[in-house]
Amino acid sequence: MVTAADSVATPARSEAAHRTTLAGWILRAVVSAHVVAIVGQPVFAGVYLSGDYDSLGWHAAGANAVTSIGYLQVIAAIIVWIRLRQVWPFVTTLGVVAAETVQYFAGLAGALWLHIPLGVMTIVALVVQFIDVWRRPLQRRPHPSQERVPTAEQPERKEADDA
Repeated sequence: MVTAADSVATPARSEAAHRTTLAGWILRAVVSAHVVAIVGQPVFAGVYLSGDYDSLGWHAAGANAVTSIGYLQVIAAIIVWIRLRQVWPFVTTLGVVAAETVQYFAGLAGALWLHIPLGVMTIVALVVQFIDVWRRPLQRRPHPSQERVPTAEQPERKEADDA
């Protein structure tokens, strides 16, 4: 007997997930943890601003966690750059972590005029990066010297379909 459950095809993995290497998955995991940690920061700050002064300790602990995960993300992005020859994760991570570091010290100094808007921009940038690392396949790019470039002596061969 065939049931409706038997006829439902299991969805195939997306092409981006299928082609992503181990280094890419590690970067995705670190970026995901980073997003989870940073999303809690406005919550802790909001609880503090509504009068629960003990939650400032939670906000400080969250800031330490977010900053630490950001530095781990730099290491993961360097590995992706070296192993997969993709520099964009390193450049975007460096921008986010630089903003986080400035924001961290602005918070310690009590410069809320800088701390709050920079915090909002940092969260937005990290969420955009999260979307980007999950949408793109993180696979190894060929080395530029190994790519075959047709020359005048060796014209590119056309396939039978192109003829």
